[in-house]
Amino acid sequence: MRTHTPHSTPDHTPDQSPATARTTPQTTDRARYDEALNGKTQHDQDRDNHAPEHRPPNDQPPVTPTRLPYAALLALATAVFITSLTETLPAGVLPAMSGSLGVSESAMGQSITIYAIGTALTALPLSAATAGWRRKRLLLTAMAGFAAANTVTALSTDYLLTMAARFLAGVAAGLAWALLAGYARRLVPAHLGGKAIALVMTGIPLALSLGVPAGAFLGSAIGWRATFGLMTALTLALLGWIAAAVPDQEGQRPGARAPLLRALAVPGVAPVLFVTLVFVLAHTVLYTYIASYLDHLGLGGSTDVVLLVFGGASLLSIWIVGSLIARHLRALTIASTLLFAAAATVLAALSDHTAPVYAAVTLWGLGWGGAPTLLQTAVGEAGGEAADAAQAMLVTRWNAAMAGGGVLGGVLLGLVGTTAFPWTVLALLVPTLAVVVAARTHGFPSRRQARTG
Repeated sequence: MRTHTPHSTPDHTPDQSPATARTTPQTTDRARYDEALNGKTQHDQDRDNHAPEHRPPNDQPPVTPTRLPYAALLALATAVFITSLTETLPAGVLPAMSGSLGVSESAMGQSITIYAIGTALTALPLSAATAGWRRKRLLLTAMAGFAAANTVTALSTDYLLTMAARFLAGVAAGLAWALLAGYARRLVPAHLGGKAIALVMTGIPLALSLGVPAGAFLGSAIGWRATFGLMTALTLALLGWIAAAVPDQEGQRPGARAPLLRALAVPGVAPVLFVTLVFVLAHTVLYTYIASYLDHLGLGGSTDVVLLVFGGASLLSIWIVGSLIARHLRALTIASTLLFAAAATVLAALSDHTAPVYAAVTLWGLGWGGAPTLLQTAVGEAGGEAADAAQAMLVTRWNAAMAGGGVLGGVLLGLVGTTAFPWTVLALLVPTLAVVVAARTHGFPSRRQARTG
C-alpha cells in the first residue's frame, strides 16, 4: 500500500461533484458513531477505500447475486411462522387445555402471556451472550430448543410444567426472532435487503390469521396434545430444511460487538423502538380480544372469516411494502399508521353495520401486514454497526407489547367493555404517528442513505 505525507500530492484525486460532496446531519452523526465504534477516523476509512485490493492473481471478484435465495429465505419465513403460530395456538384450544390440566380458562390463557414474557425477558441477554456464534448454528440451536419445549407441552399433565415449557418455548423463539431479520439481510445484496425481510416476515400475518382458527380446528379434530405434537414435527422438518438450504454466516467479532446501551444511543434507534412498542401494543389490544369484540357486534360466528380477510389484506400489505421499501420506508410507515387509525375510527363510529366492519378489518390488515418489515428494516438501518443489538431490543419491545396488550385489553374488557378497544387503539396511534413524523432525520429518514452491505 502506497502512503504519502500530508504535504505530498497523490497521483489521482477522484472527482467530487457538489452532489457527492454534500453532507447531511445524518451522515455526519453516523460517521462519528462508526469512528467511535470501530476506532477508525474518516481519514483511515478513506485510505482503506482507495487502497488496491490484495487479491491473488487468478482470483476473480466476488459475484453479487441478483436474485433472492428463495429456498433459504422461505426456511427463515417458516421459522417465523411456526414460532408465531405456536404463541397464539392455545387460544384455539383453551377449553380443552384447561379441562385436561384442571385449571380455569383464564388461568390457561396465561400460557400465551408467559410465552411472550419468556421472549421479552431473555432476547437481549441471550442475543448478547451468543453474538459471536455462527448464525446457522445459533438458529438450529434455538429451533431445537423450541421443538423440545413444544414436546413437553404436548406430554405434560401438570399446569406448572406446561407453563414452564411455554416460557422456555418463548425463550427459544425470542432468540430465533432476534437473529432472523439480520440473517435475511446478510444473505442478499444491500439493495435486496428490504425484499428479503419482507419475504421472511410473511410468517407473521399468516400465523396471526391462521393461529386461532387452525388451533380450534386441529384441536377438535386430533386433540390439543396432538396439535402441539404436530408443531414439534414441523419444527424437526424445518431443522433439516435449514441445515440443507440456509447458508451459514459468521457471528460478530468481539471487537465489533456494540454494547446494548451504546446501540440504544445510536441516532434513530430509540424512535423506532418507541414506535414498535406502541404500535404493537395497539394491535394486540384489539387482536387478542377480536373474538369477544365480534361477539359483541353480533358477528361471533364469523370470526374465522374476519381473520381470513385480515390475513389476506396483511399479505397484500407485505407485497406492497416489499416492493417499495427500498425508496419509501418513511412514507410507508406513515401510511401504515394512518391505515390502522382509519380502521379504528371506522370500528368506533360505524360498527353497527357489517360492511363497515369488514372494511375496517381490511384497512387494519393493510396497515399491519407490512409493519414488521418496516420496523425491522428501520431499526437495522438506524443501528448500523450495532444492528444486531438493536434488533434484539426490538424483539424485546415487541413481545413486551404483546404481553402488555393482553393485560391492558383484559382490564378494559372487565371495566368498560369491548367498545373501549377502538378508542384505545386511536389513543395509542396518535403518539406513534407523531414520533414517526418527527424522526425525519434518524429512524424514519426522509432521505435514506445508500447501504453498501
